[in-house]
Amino acid sequence: MIIKRADKMGFCFGVSGAVNLCEKIAQNNKNFPQKMYILGMLVHNKTVINDMKEKGFELIKEEELLSGKINITKNDILVIRAHGTTKEVYNFLKKSDCQIYDATCIFVEKIRNALIEAENKGNHIIFIGDKNHPEVKGIISFGKNIDIIASFEDFLDFKIDLSKRYTLLTQTTFNKEIFFKIKDYILEKYNNIEIFSKICGATYERQRAVEKLASECDVIIIVGDKASSNSKKLFEISNEINKNSYLIENLSQLDSNWFDNASSVGITAGASTPEKIIIEIEKFIRGNFDDKHGL
Repeated sequence: MIIKRADKMGFCFGVSGAVNLCEKIAQNNKNFPQKMYILGMLVHNKTVINDMKEKGFELIKEEELLSGKINITKNDILVIRAHGTTKEVYNFLKKSDCQIYDATCIFVEKIRNALIEAENKGNHIIFIGDKNHPEVKGIISFGKNIDIIASFEDFLDFKIDLSKRYTLLTQTTFNKEIFFKIKDYILEKYNNIEIFSKICGATYERQRAVEKLASECDVIIIVGDKASSNSKKLFEISNEINKNSYLIENLSQLDSNWFDNASSVGITAGASTPEKIIIEIEKFIRGNFDDKHGL
């Protein structure tokens, strides 16, 4: 059996930065037993989160912080997750004496800053993304006049007021091909919408790589957390091309029946997926199916 990895897969630099920051904090805190907190899931991967818990971090929610259920003192350490957080939480933390480490992805920061700048100019915001995703919740909390849409079809249904100025913003992990459709439609129909796209380059590279992989292999395994937006989009893109596409979080979810009559398997992974999980799955496939197919 031929086993092929996607050209681009696994940790992006934003995730690597957040994980490395927490590992450094944990290492430095060994001799100074301060309480260590992470606001929300550092990244959307259960394995990473469990590793952080083993290193001594406690995960807390925004509402626990704001309600006072979690009492942060000046001796405590708090890490803001890679997806960022809300304006309300940032304002709350400004009044706190705890040690704050902000692991927010640079692309999230840029979109947030673009939103603030656009509204300062008087523009109405059209935001493309998942309204329930923590990244989106955090970004839009910095604005006032925002409409959120989730798809090209949603945009077609959206009523554009030609007397207003708009700025179009996107979630960092939004499907770039759908974004291009929306962009082309805007350029053809409207001249009162400025477009600001900061879809993560690593996300786009992974989306293009899985397109290629899905057309080359019989079976596609996408390794990523079910809560990960970018992992789910990799699956959606792959599944459009190859119906033998499967999203799994770890080796225990792998089904041997998927490889019946397959001569090639493609493996990719979301931007929050640790390499050790990918290697474990790849080793299992190599060890159990190469001989079966006599290759």
